[in-house]
Amino acid sequence: MSECVPAVVVGAGINGLGVARSLARENVPVWIVDSDSHQPGMHTRAARPLAVPALQAEALVEGLRTLSSTVFGDSRPVLLLTQEESVKAVSRYRHALSPHYRFTLPDPTVVESLLHKQGFQRTAERLGAPIPPLVHLRSVPDLHRLEAIRFPVVIKPGERHPGYSRSFAKAYRIERCEQAERLIRRILPVMADVVVQEWIEGPDSNIYFCLQHIGKDGSLTASFTGRKIRSWPPQVGGTASCTAAPGETQELAAMSLRFFREAGVAGLAGMEYKLDARSGDFRMVEPTIGRTDYQEEVATLNGVNLPYAAYCAELGVPGFQSAPTKQPVVWRDRSADAQSAAAQNQSIRQGFPRGSVVTEALWRWHDPMPFLLHMTGRLGRALHLRTARMLKVSKNAKGES
Repeated sequence: MSECVPAVVVGAGINGLGVARSLARENVPVWIVDSDSHQPGMHTRAARPLAVPALQAEALVEGLRTLSSTVFGDSRPVLLLTQEESVKAVSRYRHALSPHYRFTLPDPTVVESLLHKQGFQRTAERLGAPIPPLVHLRSVPDLHRLEAIRFPVVIKPGERHPGYSRSFAKAYRIERCEQAERLIRRILPVMADVVVQEWIEGPDSNIYFCLQHIGKDGSLTASFTGRKIRSWPPQVGGTASCTAAPGETQELAAMSLRFFREAGVAGLAGMEYKLDARSGDFRMVEPTIGRTDYQEEVATLNGVNLPYAAYCAELGVPGFQSAPTKQPVVWRDRSADAQSAAAQNQSIRQGFPRGSVVTEALWRWHDPMPFLLHMTGRLGRALHLRTARMLKVSKNAKGES
């Protein structure tokens, strides 16, 4: 059965590319869908590409239903999601999609709650999980709540929002209350949903993550614990490089599974932690629900193929086994990691485990097109920018003459 049932990966960015490559390792027939044909995963040898109108809301749902009737027929593929907005859409329209695709998501109320930072905060506090204090702001009169929190803080949107992403960074570390007020006053007209959380002291290498697949009955199918080496931008950005964290596996796996079970989570999930440099304790940062993480492939490279574990679980194939590698594998986004290392005056291999093997997020000898097309796109954008600057300089010179 597993030989003929395809997997459909929604989202063809670096995340989706890693998922497709993970499944292809196990000879799973993979289709990858996106609304942008320039995404690297749309050009991988590990999957066949398909276009959808969008990766969110009703447009995604309609696109998937159309593909079910025109491409997949009665095969009912396994659906794997890579983006938060896709999770929201599939969760809200699960009854329309479940006759056509196999997938596991928590109850809709659990999805909605845990995908919002305030909802996660309330759940974590209710369950007694180790999480820093947070205040939620929706309007200027709410700014007085900043008095109840200790600085420095991190300021983030309550949930993903396209208007916010166009105008602001993913997150900001802020040292003083007056700085926080100025930034929040700028954000609120764009997005009236801001969270301010006490900063957890420590470098990016103190950030850990536990990626898991949990069965519908609450059983743990597979688990992997890793740690960041660098983020880009440092301190507030996404993963630039990461590897396995075998020393912390047992503690963080148990803590994560306990939270997910008590919160009612099933399917793919992940939890990010930071080791507090002051107390020496792990503190929860944010969960991933219903989808793979950006750096999900690092688990596969270190012997725990979570996308395949999820695939097997949907087909009812028992006995998924991990196979830890003899050498630790570092997964890195080459460009982001190089920028992060340079910004922190670090050598490129600083923080890499001794004897580790380095694997690039995009480049593979046996699958070169995602990297080559990515570089071609970067070169084209750089040339366009340079040409625009030259034209502007020429126009200004003519105006002065």
